[in-house]
Amino acid sequence: MSDEIMLEGLGVAPGVLETIATLAAQQVQGVEDVLTRGVAGLVQKGPGRGIVVSVGEDGTFSVQLHLAVKYGTPLRTVATDVQRAVSDALLTQTGQQASAVDVFIDSIVFPEQ
Repeated sequence: MSDEIMLEGLGVAPGVLETIATLAAQQVQGVEDVLTRGVAGLVQKGPGRGIVVSVGEDGTFSVQLHLAVKYGTPLRTVATDVQRAVSDALLTQTGQQASAVDVFIDSIVFPEQ
């Protein structure tokens, strides 16, 4: 991804859009964390989050998120709620639509006993 994403003549760092999407996803009930891919495709928590935001030629966003979800929450519901939250957050913060929000549930977090 380039160093800057142009939004109607305004340059925005990709990290800003990733932060907006990450914070929106983390607010959804059932989401434990946004994940990143590590060495050999292993899932890790921490910096370098598992999120990619790109802007198409028509100015709409395409987002991919990798999540850890809490055990016992309906996966379809979590994914749909994340799609809605991320799309709404990007629209509210930037004025641009999200054409796609792809949610990948990479792990389930079980409660400690």
